[in-house]
Amino acid sequence: MIEVSEVQDSQTWDATLLNLPANHVLQSWSWGEFKAAYGWTATRLLFTEEGRVRAAAQVLRRRMLHLPLAVMYVPKGPAMDYANLPLLETVLAHLEAVARRGQAIFIKIDPDVCLKDDDESHPVVAVLRRRGWRHSAEQIQFPNTVLVDLVPDEEAILAAMKSKTRYNIRLAARHGVTVRLGTVDDLPLFYQLYNETSQRDGFLIRPYAYYQDAWGRFLEAGRAQLFLAEHEGDTLAGLILFIFGQTAWYMYGASSAQKRELMPNHLLQWEAMRWARAQGCTVYDMWGAPDVLDESDPLWGVYRFKAGFGGQFTRRIGAYDYPTRGPLYRAYTLLMPRYLNFLRRRHQVR
Repeated sequence: MIEVSEVQDSQTWDATLLNLPANHVLQSWSWGEFKAAYGWTATRLLFTEEGRVRAAAQVLRRRMLHLPLAVMYVPKGPAMDYANLPLLETVLAHLEAVARRGQAIFIKIDPDVCLKDDDESHPVVAVLRRRGWRHSAEQIQFPNTVLVDLVPDEEAILAAMKSKTRYNIRLAARHGVTVRLGTVDDLPLFYQLYNETSQRDGFLIRPYAYYQDAWGRFLEAGRAQLFLAEHEGDTLAGLILFIFGQTAWYMYGASSAQKRELMPNHLLQWEAMRWARAQGCTVYDMWGAPDVLDESDPLWGVYRFKAGFGGQFTRRIGAYDYPTRGPLYRAYTLLMPRYLNFLRRRHQVR
């Protein structure tokens, strides 16, 4: 019989999470604490059978304005063995009950469950659909990614890359580009690069205070590392890796428009991979890939860069919602995209 308990201390939570399959940095205690500063509350649940923890779910809850309603989200979770379908049924049933008790319009999950064939035939998807979960129109995280295997030695990892990528890594080093580890004190500099990148590439970013909190919290906890590529006193590019267990996630990247011919981003990625491998990571998650491998996809250019490092394109099931209040859920899914589009247009006008 599965027993469910709530965890109240960070060390117990993170240590337990690290021993479960499909664990993720967005299920870590630090992520829940970070989101708590922005209107969310975190409840951390362990599912135990005969004294052994089988699953874990960090449930974030956010109240909707001043209404007695909320939305719930289990970012990149729950952590568990998804081949164990009876366990999945139990965990889902409990999350559904948590959503109802918490007056949530819906609860969302987006675990890293890989797809190899059509999603309709995937056993996890079949369980979700049968229980009333719906593929979400709002995919908070990238469902697809590129994964680089860090288990082989460095020469083998380089050999698996495309020849042009290897050439660009060596070109950057040959022309004097260097990569150093950054600290919290370097975050304003990295944000300047990030802001420049957002304006050049046309995506929205949040104010510095938000990222200072997120990046700084994880850097100080030893769950992240900043890398900066430099040349003759100029900072050309940077990236932030998030680390949890044996996985490193390339979540944030930024670059300057100057000296791009020196290929600093290629050397930057390679040095980040080398560092992650030295920390014991076996997987380098490049965090984001197109829904369809086609040149018309907005992420195609980014994907081509990432694919050059020899990683494996990986499709996942994406986010699924369990609506507890059908009419309100339908209204939310209709109105929220319109509201977000309004904010985007407003931002672009300004």
